[in-house]
Amino acid sequence: MFQLFVFLGFLASLRVHAVTIGPVSDLVITNGVVAPDGFARTAVLAGGSHPGPTIMAQKGDIFNINVTNQLTNETMLTSTSVHWHGLFQRHSNQMDGTAFVTQCPIAPGNSFLYNFTAGTQVGTYWYHSHFAVQYCDGLRGPLIIYDPDDPYSSWYDVDDESTIITLMDWYNIPSPQVQRQVTPDAVLINGIGSYEGGPNMPFAVIDVQPGTRYRFRLLNMACKPNYIFSIDGHNLTIIEVDGQYVDPLVVNSIDIFAAQRYSFILETNQPVDNYWVHADPNTGDNATAILRYAGAPIVNPVNMTTLVSEALNETSLHPLFPSSPRLMGEPDITLNLTLGKNLSDYNFLINGLQYTSPELPVLLQLLSGALTAADLAPTGSVYTLPRNKVVEVIFNPDNSPGRPHPFHLHGHSFAVLRSAGSTSYDYVNPVMRDTVNTGVAGDRVTFRFITDNPGPWLLHCHIEWHLYTGLAIVFAEAPEDVAADQPVNSASLQLCPIYNSIPHQNFPLPPVD
Repeated sequence: MFQLFVFLGFLASLRVHAVTIGPVSDLVITNGVVAPDGFARTAVLAGGSHPGPTIMAQKGDIFNINVTNQLTNETMLTSTSVHWHGLFQRHSNQMDGTAFVTQCPIAPGNSFLYNFTAGTQVGTYWYHSHFAVQYCDGLRGPLIIYDPDDPYSSWYDVDDESTIITLMDWYNIPSPQVQRQVTPDAVLINGIGSYEGGPNMPFAVIDVQPGTRYRFRLLNMACKPNYIFSIDGHNLTIIEVDGQYVDPLVVNSIDIFAAQRYSFILETNQPVDNYWVHADPNTGDNATAILRYAGAPIVNPVNMTTLVSEALNETSLHPLFPSSPRLMGEPDITLNLTLGKNLSDYNFLINGLQYTSPELPVLLQLLSGALTAADLAPTGSVYTLPRNKVVEVIFNPDNSPGRPHPFHLHGHSFAVLRSAGSTSYDYVNPVMRDTVNTGVAGDRVTFRFITDNPGPWLLHCHIEWHLYTGLAIVFAEAPEDVAADQPVNSASLQLCPIYNSIPHQNFPLPPVD
């Protein structure tokens, strides 16, 4: 029976790039047994697979994704939500999918239609549960918006579901039991990995044709680690960062943090052979996959390791199209965010306060007339921001264990003026992105954005156990404009009464090892 589970899990893993859906689709959330690293366990699955099906759309498409919750396994969360990571949700804040910020969770046996447009956004995104640490149990998948006017279209020959590379951590116990400092059991490359002492699992294989130029889309969909990604014998020409085109930058390794994405062009100009693909995490064992040229023997590559002489440095990334000149002048508002930890209970703090989810989503609080920070819950963790201002955010991670923390801002991209590991500032052409590594002690990572998107938007660490235990704040942006700018439909309003009518699961905070 165990071997059957392993085989079924392996088949499910292979489906990741075979299964795609469009922007108008049903997405059923169920429990099912998978074994991506050879260990069979029940998971939370989107569309019956892990990762979930790739959502593929074209620029300007309208998304209608009907999420149906059929979860029953009470060792994990049975309510859910889905966040569309990196999409700004202009005029559709209610569709951001962030539990207790923009909506109540979808209760078991219920569904919710996520209806939105990405406007002019194109590039590499993903979707995942945004309810506690649920996506660590499996609810995550790629979301790609293709651009008919891609300025780099003449630089590559292939860009489809076969050129998506996902990196993930995997745990062989349900997420509520995972210790905060635990090392993942496995690294999964395209849904396949192995764990120490486990069965021999096949390597994920990326098939390519010789003499061809590929646009690969690399996504870190992990709950915790960052990865150093490389492919033996090949350069990677970066052209996109978190949905933003950048000037081409040639590297041979990419340090990619949780929730970040990159597109790179790879030319198959090496001898026909098998080449190792590396994903080396900052915690746990390294993982490998195989880049296989057509005509190469079906064998593992010989032992090779890329000499990392041209590692990605974030300060070398610059947008292809100039950023708003307003971001380069003096900011209207400066926020200093000190990241910390409460030594009595090990929960995380920002400016001395732990973020805890309110009972009523912040969006509904704003619509009820609570417009000031003093009136909004969670008290002290909601920052009201006026409309059309340049906001500068400065991180101080000195007293925050678990570094480096990758921080993601909903509803926006931002200009990274100062990167981790650097003491200089770029006021000329800084990279735009939506998730940034905030570095280690001594770093003062700084970004700016413009408050042009009314609504409540979460800013949080994308290490899920850090978010769950307090490393987040909410920007209530232009609160007086939310009612007019972010209309809420009746289905959204029904989520809270339905969710509040069922018994709530009260998992304790993850233990500390």
